[in-house]
Amino acid sequence: MNSGVNISKALYFEGVVEQRKALEHLLMTDPEIEKKVQKIIGEVLKVVRHNMTQAARAEMKEDPRYAARSVRTMVYRQILGGNVNILRKKRAGQIGSYEKPRKLQPGQRGGNRIERSERSKMLDSYMGSDRGFVLRFLNAGTTARRSRNGNRGSIDSRQWFGPRSQAAMEQASATLAQYIDQLIQQEFNAQ
Repeated sequence: MNSGVNISKALYFEGVVEQRKALEHLLMTDPEIEKKVQKIIGEVLKVVRHNMTQAARAEMKEDPRYAARSVRTMVYRQILGGNVNILRKKRAGQIGSYEKPRKLQPGQRGGNRIERSERSKMLDSYMGSDRGFVLRFLNAGTTARRSRNGNRGSIDSRQWFGPRSQAAMEQASATLAQYIDQLIQQEFNAQ
């Protein structure tokens, strides 16, 4: 049984080596291939980002401030590759205001008409770079917090990001290999 697994792994790695040699040959001959491959990587990572956003939404019962949107992807410029994370702050979005819905009592005609202060607006808003901290707390958890007024609680570690992102990236890797095979075939057929 083990020999069959080793043979299939050997054939898989042999296919990867051949694909890599063909891709390197194309990269040397045509400078536009790198942009095409980066575009393919970006498209594949969009699917991974969508899957991880759905996983983040599944971890939270409520997400009124859209913390699930803080899942980010990046396509590298210097090498062919990319990643998905919840740590990167770059281009995380603009300030998004969140005002708690006002509940009026029966017979009340609109409530308080006093303009909200800048401090209240700041406290109820999310900077785009701050959204990820909610997901990081859910992933890593927090220690028990106490104050002089009592126990403030803790967040249990769920460790959801690592296993789900690994599975999503493995699936993306297989899809990327198929797309690169198609690109290699198209380029060799065009020559």
